Amino acid sequence: MMNNLSPWVIFFAAIFTGNILLTYFLGMCSFLSVSRQIKTAVGLGLAVTFVLTITSALNYVVYYYILDPLGIVYLRYIVFIVVIAAMVQLLEMFIERYSELLYINLGIFLPLITVNCAILGVSLFMVIRRYTFIQSVLFGAGSGLGWLLAILAMAGIREKLNEQKIPPALRGPGIALIITGIMAMAFIGFSGIVQIQ
Repeated sequence: MMNNLSPWVIFFAAIFTGNILLTYFLGMCSFLSVSRQIKTAVGLGLAVTFVLTITSALNYVVYYYILDPLGIVYLRYIVFIVVIAAMVQLLEMFIERYSELLYINLGIFLPLITVNCAILGVSLFMVIRRYTFIQSVLFGAGSGLGWLLAILAMAGIREKLNEQKIPPALRGPGIALIITGIMAMAFIGFSGIVQIQ
């Protein structure tokens, strides 16, 4: 029933070899939209990491201690999204209160964390792979850090590209998708180290 991998192997694999963004391409919308400046990318990346870590723990508890015993696991999608939405709402209120500039810079993408498919994907992967509680939490944290790493790398590259001459046809989304593809290929180089399936 349980996955035998060490929680730390799962944690590091979620960052590098099983990067939720660059391996599964989950969470691409906000990744491409908010990765224009490093400062904004850090804010969103930390927010996604926080939400991923907390919701993976909460969704584990909800799934294995409420949905599974009651035989209503078919409601997991709805329940997981409700838990994610509640966490994002709390995070949004916290950021608005303590960092109004970051709140303004993130704009619509902060509440859109709720529908970021990477966050729902992590909760579903932990159930499908039958992770323990510790494995689930570290998988969520590792996935968040992997997402943060990817968006920081993209933001750094895009800031440098602003100083370069890029052909008009490739500006904007075109060059962003090319860079994402190259970054994904670079992360494939880590895939021989360990796989978390």
